[in-house]
Amino acid sequence: MISKFGENISISRDELRELVFQALTNVDATPPSRLKKVLLLPPDHTRLNSMAGPITEMLYEKLMADGVHVDILPTLGTHNPMSEKQLRMMFGEKIPPDVFKVHDWRNEVIRKGEIAGEMLAELSGGKVDYSVGVEVNKMLFDEYDRIFSIGQVVPHEVVGMANYTKNIVVGAGGSDIINKSHFLGAVSGIETILGQTDSPVRRLFNHAVDTYLSELPITYLLTVMEQDYDSGKMNMRGFYAGDNVAVFEEACKLARKVNITLLDREPKKVVVFLDPHEFQSTWLGNKSVYRTRMAIADDGELIVLAPALKEFGEDPTIDKLIRKFGYCGTPATLKAVEEDEELRSNLGAAAHLIHGSSEGRFKITYCPGENLSLDEVRSIGFEAVAYGEMAARYNPETLKDGWNKMPDGEEIFYISNPALGLWAYKEKFKD
Repeated sequence: MISKFGENISISRDELRELVFQALTNVDATPPSRLKKVLLLPPDHTRLNSMAGPITEMLYEKLMADGVHVDILPTLGTHNPMSEKQLRMMFGEKIPPDVFKVHDWRNEVIRKGEIAGEMLAELSGGKVDYSVGVEVNKMLFDEYDRIFSIGQVVPHEVVGMANYTKNIVVGAGGSDIINKSHFLGAVSGIETILGQTDSPVRRLFNHAVDTYLSELPITYLLTVMEQDYDSGKMNMRGFYAGDNVAVFEEACKLARKVNITLLDREPKKVVVFLDPHEFQSTWLGNKSVYRTRMAIADDGELIVLAPALKEFGEDPTIDKLIRKFGYCGTPATLKAVEEDEELRSNLGAAAHLIHGSSEGRFKITYCPGENLSLDEVRSIGFEAVAYGEMAARYNPETLKDGWNKMPDGEEIFYISNPALGLWAYKEKFKD
């Protein structure tokens, strides 16, 4: 394993380039001199702060200079295909557009095996017992000499800590494992999973890759990022490269230290801003719910400033299901799964509906811009206030991350980007 890390270091762009080139040379992989064909698996623009974009650009330039054929498959999972503007924002201007391929999670996948229902019953404590098809994009089996899976390790609502095998079987995965793994996480309990290195879903992903995808020559390049809230600068606290679980577990140790904020008291009001470049749907924007739910006091309120909100799901079917059933809590969603065949066939959507509900414990108020009406937001179970009206009171340009006291004495807790970590009342978080 190649690594450089520390809670107080900031890896520079030049240092990162050197580490990336070391990964090409020294990780247990085909020597660069013999590489003829390489696949890069970075995340999309919704992980803009991961530094996966610059890493992808560095790999592409070096490999192309060595005469290697390079394909890049952004690991969209269920997200929308990236636009030209989003590709350039994430990966820069140097990579030709035709190098980027589009992952189609419903149609362009191949099934490599099936995980028996007995294992799912064991992982879930008997709550589910379905089998899971291990499906990934068929490009992964197109005779690549090396596959580089690139991404950030950070707390995650479905699996505990993002990346590693998740980038393969979800980011580049098919509908069966995406849907069923998300539902496994939902029935297992989001608050028992958030920020944990080990979880039922993580075990499922690792088993899927170790058992059915072990032939793939994968090298993982993982980052740990932390924002300096005083300067707004993103600091790379860790870089890890390797081909087994140790690279992920080491990254998790650091991410748990720098990406989890434990509070001494529970805020009654949390205000979260959703950057327009990253968040245009509740499918993504509900990170504001996931990452703060362990912090907010009972009967408190989450205010989500969402100026670019334009849809609920990033997939037409999922968007339709969110509009039909809304974020109404676990009992109502489980009942809907039993009664509605389409929702039952899209368990990832059902899991999302569960995760996005406060279960009635606190109020969620979404504040959209001009692309989505207040009535539409209210129809899915949230309160709604126009962005301009709410931003006039809680101005994201003047609020600072953390505790703020408003002119009238009201105290709020502000978060400028919910994707960067996890916030929890220390009495609720399992360390």
